Amino acid sequence: MKTTIKILVLFSVLFIQACTNHDCEKIDCFTPPEAFLFNVVDKTTGENLFSNGKYDPADFKIVNLADNSNVEFTFIDENNLNIIQVYTIGWQTEKINYSFEAGTENLFNLYVDASRVSEECCSFTRFNEIRIDNTEFEHISGTGTYKILVE
Repeated sequence: MKTTIKILVLFSVLFIQACTNHDCEKIDCFTPPEAFLFNVVDKTTGENLFSNGKYDPADFKIVNLADNSNVEFTFIDENNLNIIQVYTIGWQTEKINYSFEAGTENLFNLYVDASRVSEECCSFTRFNEIRIDNTEFEHISGTGTYKILVE
């Protein structure tokens, strides 16, 4: 009987120890949020509006509508790609509302509700809602690019 109790206690201790997961300290698992990519094109021709000269990258800006501050972005003109990359969204739990502007023209607004979460030892961003307002668009799932269709 004493042997059975000892074995039962031993299994209980091993089971409890296996359930407490201190292994996360040994795992290097961090996933940064995906960058948002925008290709601004003519709705009819499909031509990039920065490539054809309608919009000048120097006159382009992104404005945070919460406080009217400018938002960091990268304009990728390499190989005449002319795509806007926003890499600052989702590093923390946040809701953002940005206006994308060429000169004085509002091209579109972007709303994102992002949560920074940690599960199974890894942290990552969960995008609860992504909304593009004031324009038509297509999401190209293979590249993650949003094709903004401007009239």
